This record gives sequence, structure tokens and C-alpha cells, in this order.
Amino acid sequence: MSELHQDTVLVIGSGIAGLSAALELAHLGLSVTVLTRSVEAEDCNTHWAQGGIVYRGDGDSAERLAKDIMAAGDGLNNPEYVRHLAEQGPAYVRYLLMQQTQVDFDRDNKQQWQTCQEGAHSLPRILHRKDSTGQAIHDVLLAALKRHKSITLLTQHTAVDLITPNHHSLDRRSVYKATQVVGAYVLDQQSGRVKRMLAKHTVLATGGYGQLFLYSSNTAGARGDGLAMANRAGARIIHSEFVQFHPTTFHQKGVSNFLISEAIRGAGGRLINTEGEYFMERYSPEWKDLAPRDLVSRSIFREMLRLNSDCVYLDLCSFLDADKIKQQFPSIHQFCLQHGVDVTQQPIPVTPAAHYACGGVWVDQQGRSDVQQLYAVGEVACTGLHGANRLASTSLLEGVVTGLDVARMIAKNSDQVSLYDEQLIPSWQMNSLESADEVLIQHDMHRIQTIMWNYVGISRSSDRLQRALRELRRLEDDIEQFYRKCRVSDALIGLRNAVRTAIVVTLAAWSNTDSVGCHFRT
Repeated sequence: MSELHQDTVLVIGSGIAGLSAALELAHLGLSVTVLTRSVEAEDCNTHWAQGGIVYRGDGDSAERLAKDIMAAGDGLNNPEYVRHLAEQGPAYVRYLLMQQTQVDFDRDNKQQWQTCQEGAHSLPRILHRKDSTGQAIHDVLLAALKRHKSITLLTQHTAVDLITPNHHSLDRRSVYKATQVVGAYVLDQQSGRVKRMLAKHTVLATGGYGQLFLYSSNTAGARGDGLAMANRAGARIIHSEFVQFHPTTFHQKGVSNFLISEAIRGAGGRLINTEGEYFMERYSPEWKDLAPRDLVSRSIFREMLRLNSDCVYLDLCSFLDADKIKQQFPSIHQFCLQHGVDVTQQPIPVTPAAHYACGGVWVDQQGRSDVQQLYAVGEVACTGLHGANRLASTSLLEGVVTGLDVARMIAKNSDQVSLYDEQLIPSWQMNSLESADEVLIQHDMHRIQTIMWNYVGISRSSDRLQRALRELRRLEDDIEQFYRKCRVSDALIGLRNAVRTAIVVTLAAWSNTDSVGCHFRT
């Protein structure tokens, strides 16, 4: 591919939201380029999502779902968007995942879609594919995308920065115009070249920023790339302090924080401390082990502090027989078994970990940011759906709804936008041929993660947040100088984005002095 690439729509990210948008755009007759920084498009949080996707259960209604979403979000949700998703979500799932593609969700003995209940849901309404729902959905969407002639999928391509004429155009009079995005500078990791990729419309689908924290359930790419690029372009960012910590990830020294699905507790599993006590009823008499995630995470955190332990345990074997555990949670069973824990015979050691960003780039109901021709879908976006905390299994649904909505809006208005004049956008100029020292990158990334975990984690205070800001700002100065003098690489781009996003999140946490949802101030 040449140094210049042009298409109608550029989608940055290959999770459920990006794929949903790309497929619908192509279905509506537009040509699309989809980028992912990973070697394989499967390397994203969607693919590893164990939980399910919200549908509609027996006796359910849009009003009931909306009420559950608002309750989990501590009332800070955008009621208009909550109503939109609650009313349209099931139809969108049917359209994309049952009609346009065929996802093999679990069925009951009557061959009807089987729905289950998860934390803070008032009834069973969640569709699953055992404990690998995200993979089942992602595999089907990705296969459909690869078959479509109007879609170009580029792996190992990392967006460096969004192209905005008032920052990048050779026509200096562009500074007088409203900020718009006309594409992105993109690193081809294999060739080492940075390309100009121009598009009428640019869609961020880059996911969240769980990897800013020392312990995270997220894949390596969740380092805040989209949020940082949008921030540098001048887009509005909201609610970034609301970081949801998943209460249960596998805990064992030297092993990654593998997600232990909330569906385990939905199936009857209960949390016990190191003294063998079921403790959630002390913290949430109403919901007990099915309380909202932020409450469960804080409860575990308090038990660990109280007993000076580095984990608690999730007991499923006392409530479900071995065959049912293997049938219902095969991936979790196999993973734990590989690390010496047989979940059919013993409880699972678990600890909280950063899981989901409830805030992000502000967008309206159609996915438009406040920067012209820049859109955001999925976790990188903030529609206001989640408010101060996310209700379980709404994230995959939000990916489908935001993806389809933005595609339909772009298709409706695409003829009104022209490609920007390529001659006015300069080629990327390499600062240096010097390669960035990988050891320094890893060290700085570890510093960011340690600062964020200790000072901007499950429990926050004014002193901790002020210290975090001081340290992160000094670190950003060092990283920016490092970035300016070295040849860009995926790791260096990620480090620069991570420290910028960390500062945005910490500032938001410092500014919000109220304990609300998953933002907890001491």
C-alpha cells in the first residue's frame, strides 16, 4: 500500500462496535477501512468477553431494563440514551446477530434462546454462548467482515494521531475553521512507515483503558489510544473517572488477571474470605453476591484489608455439581485447571481488577463527537448509558447499538462531506532513525500502572490523586521528549497515549469530590 490511503470511512478498532459499524456501513453501500494494531483482529476485549449480551427475558420490558440500568448507574445516566437502548436494543440484536449473521447462543431444551440473570438485573434477560459469548459473537462478525468486498481490514496498523486541518494542514488559514477530523496518521508496523489515511468520516472504536492499571482484565491494547487521540484533537471527554473494577479475576502470582465471569455468581457462586465466611451479606443485605460490581469490588477490597489477605475466594462447587460447572463454564474450568485449581472441587482465588471505562469521548445518540467528522462507538465513547457504573452485559449490547446507529447516520449524510485535499496534508516526517529503548518503554508503562493502581484505583483520596497528578505530569514531560527524539513504534505510541489518558482520568477523579457509582472517594 502506498503512503496515501483514502476511503469513505475509516474505523479504528476491531471489537464488536467497530465491526458492527463497518458491516452496516458496507451493507448500506459505503466503502470502509478497518484498522487494528494487533497481529490478529481477534486480539480485543470483545473476543475475550465471557459474560453475555442483554436481550429481553420473559415478563421483561424496555421500562424494566431502563430502570435496572439507571439503578446501576447511580442515576447519573443519560435518560434519553438509556430509553433508546432499552427500547431498540433487542431489535438490533435480532437484526445483526440473528438475521444478518447467525450467532449460536445457548438454547433451552425447547430450543428457545436461553436467558440467564446477572448482577443487578431484576430478571433473566442475558443471552450467552456458555462462558465465551464475546468470542462467539466476534468470530461470526469478523467472518462476515472478511467476506465483504467493500471492507478493507488492516492488521498491525497503529493510529498515531487524528489528522485535523487546523493542526496539520499546509493551508494556515485552516485555523479559522471549526475543528474537523479528516483521517489519521497510521503506522504500518511491518514496514515501519507512517501513512496518511484520509477519510470523509473517522470512527473511533478503540475500546477502553484498563491497561493503565497494574491489575486489569483487559487485553494489551486497552491503553487509552482513542481517548488520548481525541483529547489531543480537542474532543470533549466526560465521566472518565468512572472506571469499573471487575470484582473477580483469577489471582495467582505470575498469572494474568483472567476474568472469572459474573455469570459464576449468577449461577449460584458465592464469595468467601480467607476465614471461610460468606461476607457479601454484611455489605449488601439486599443483593448479597449479586450486588452491582462497584459494591462487590469495594467489599472484596475491604475484606482483603481487614484480614491482610491478597485475595478472596469464589465458591461455586458448593452450589453446582461438577458436570454442570464443566458444561456451563468450560473456558473458566480449563483455565483454572491449567493453573492448579479445579473449580469443581475447590473455590477460585480472585481479586478485583480494572475492567471497564464507563466514560470516554462525548457523543450524541448518533455517535457524533463535538469535533466534525469524528465519531466514537463502544467503550471509547460516552453516550451516558452507564452513568456512574455499568450494568452487567450492557457493554456488548452498547457496541451493537452504537455501531449500527453511527453507520446509519454516516450513510445518510455521507454525500454532504468531501475528502480533504490530500495535497494540503503533509506526509509524516520521522523525527529520528533512532529506535526507542524497549526497556525504558516498559519501565515507564509500569510506573503509570503502579501510580494509577495505588492512587487512582478502587479507593481514592485527595492526597493520593494530587500525588498522582504530580508524578504523571512529570512523567508525561519525559515521555513526550522521548517520543520526539525516537522513531515511532506501536509500544512508544501506546506509552504516549497511556500517560495522556492517565492524566485525563486522574484530573476527572480529582475534580469529582463525591463518592458515586464506581468512583469512590475517602
